[in-house]
Amino acid sequence: MPFWKRKKEDEFISLGLNRAATVEEQVIAQKPDEPEAGFFDKFKAAVTATRENIAERLDSVIGSRRKIDADVLDELEEALIGADIGVQTSLEIIDKARLQVRRNQLGDVDELKRLIKSELQAILDSTASHRKHGTVASETEVPLRIKPYVIMVVGVNGVGKTTTIGKLAHRIKSEGNEVLICAADTFRAAANDQLAIWADRSGVHLIQQRQGTDPSAVLFDSIKSAKSRNADVLIVDTAGRLHTKTNLMNELEKMRRIASREVESAPHEVLLVMDAVTGQNGLEQARQFAKSVPVTGLVLTKLDGTAKGGIVVAIAKELGIPIRYVGIGEQMTDLVEFSTEAYINGLFD
Repeated sequence: MPFWKRKKEDEFISLGLNRAATVEEQVIAQKPDEPEAGFFDKFKAAVTATRENIAERLDSVIGSRRKIDADVLDELEEALIGADIGVQTSLEIIDKARLQVRRNQLGDVDELKRLIKSELQAILDSTASHRKHGTVASETEVPLRIKPYVIMVVGVNGVGKTTTIGKLAHRIKSEGNEVLICAADTFRAAANDQLAIWADRSGVHLIQQRQGTDPSAVLFDSIKSAKSRNADVLIVDTAGRLHTKTNLMNELEKMRRIASREVESAPHEVLLVMDAVTGQNGLEQARQFAKSVPVTGLVLTKLDGTAKGGIVVAIAKELGIPIRYVGIGEQMTDLVEFSTEAYINGLFD
């Protein structure tokens, strides 16, 4: 279920549905979201480099061998680590394999591959479980009466934050919602110009002020504007922070306080944008951001541009933060909701 849909009387209703739903719409609303046309093919294409990387490593380890021995498991452990799945995750998977081999529960390499696939799937599914049981705040608990729904987007420079905001605005607007973008990155030269281009492409309004203005002031004005327009969603751009800069991280906390003061329980989402190509380095960024603001979800860009897309698993395992979206191309529609099934099948099928 897209996160810009809200809960009312135990039913999920689109923010843009301000009229009585037809019987057909009510039936559709009760069905689980169905993948868009070509979704799985696009996802599989996006993880081609990672799939080939893992497959090549597995083939080089296993070769023509059918028996699982200590050497195979040691080499396979290195292969998983090399795909950026994470040291701890790789160790745990192979330790489980070793245990099953000793108990004669794992007979051949095909069963070993199925074990790896199953373990990776369980790790990714666990973030949804954390969210359901309150480990991570749930955005779907925000009632319809609270408007605008405030989404704060954070991340370091160069990860594709501006592009992500534009694509995200397009997705939410296409669901029939009134969307505004707050240009709170007032430090970087031409930041507003770039965001204005994406806002225009997405067909949404942009609230901005001159360069150097206090970002918190821009946010305050944007919330007022969103309320006056009865906007459903306000997406807040922030300056590309170096996660080691304490003063800039403190500013994010100030913006969070202002949002909370002006709109009940805001920001309702804090999306951290990460570049899949950065691999393990992105984990430290996420840890630091999570210390300053309650990161509720991740957007992983450039998944189609790396052979180390295993970072998706490392993020889920080590941070327990749900991956909301992944960038799988350059087109406006190439920001897609993350699907565990599509990702795992894309790697192994």
